[in-house]
Amino acid sequence: MEVVIALASVLGNVMVVWAVKINRSLRDTTFYFVVSLALADIAVGALVIPLAITISTGMRTHFYSCLMVACVMLVLTQSSILALLAIAIDRYLRVKIPLSYKRVVTPKRAGTAVLVCWLVALIVGLTPMFGWNNLQKFNHTNSSEGPNPDVICKFENVISMQYMVYFNFFGCVLPPLVLMLVIYFEIFYMIHKQLNKRINKSASQTDPSRYYGKELKLAKSLALVLFLFAISWLPLHILNCITLFSPSPKTNLIIYVAILLSHGNSAVNPVIYAFRIRKFRIAFVKIWERYVCCKKVNQLASKATRRRGSLEKRMRHHNDL
Repeated sequence: MEVVIALASVLGNVMVVWAVKINRSLRDTTFYFVVSLALADIAVGALVIPLAITISTGMRTHFYSCLMVACVMLVLTQSSILALLAIAIDRYLRVKIPLSYKRVVTPKRAGTAVLVCWLVALIVGLTPMFGWNNLQKFNHTNSSEGPNPDVICKFENVISMQYMVYFNFFGCVLPPLVLMLVIYFEIFYMIHKQLNKRINKSASQTDPSRYYGKELKLAKSLALVLFLFAISWLPLHILNCITLFSPSPKTNLIIYVAILLSHGNSAVNPVIYAFRIRKFRIAFVKIWERYVCCKKVNQLASKATRRRGSLEKRMRHHNDL
């Protein structure tokens, strides 16, 4: 199952990045963060899951080698959370200040935000490498004093549960999730408020209604991404809390299901984009037909699409003015 999840994660999220590359209408600031999220999910499928499969065999390795493997997963998880938070803030600004949004949220600022998200994720995820780990506990239990002893490489053998619960979960995972919940609630409230205003006005006000209607549909899709992320990762964090506060043996089945859920989240986002966001769906079909089925793209249709895209861009510019 891990192999299937890894393949689906890599292929699906490569399609997401590719779709943004070939479709100009997807190259707005929101999709900077979507691409960042996709890159983290690609790394989970290509790097983390193979490493997780390897260490699940009970192999022995140096303490810090095993710790680095665990920290990579923590970095990627934190980058996903921060990317989702950035997406939520971006959608909030798009609805809150639609007229000045493009002036406030520029591509340069969005790129800077992506870099900041990854920098914070690195700091949070690599914290155990700087001392908050189980090395002293391991040395005490095994009556050894080695600076880098051999261990059976398992996550709980090297990562401190105090770090996972108090710092990672209570400090860096739960607050962003709660903040995103509040942000999306406010987004839906503002959109419905604006739509109700437009319904009560004359028919000449249909363009704003169309704008907020599109924002509502996209906000629902991105909120679904957040919801699936939460239900995929919360079981594993709850297990960590139980391990810390009630360290009783747990069945392997529960642990494996929680791990599969957390890894499986990396494969579901492209499916949501394909079914919920029309621009992604069109781009996915184009990639499939051109590069998998080897169909030739009709040049006239391509030119017509470009002309239509240019016309839509001019109309959006006119509406913004």
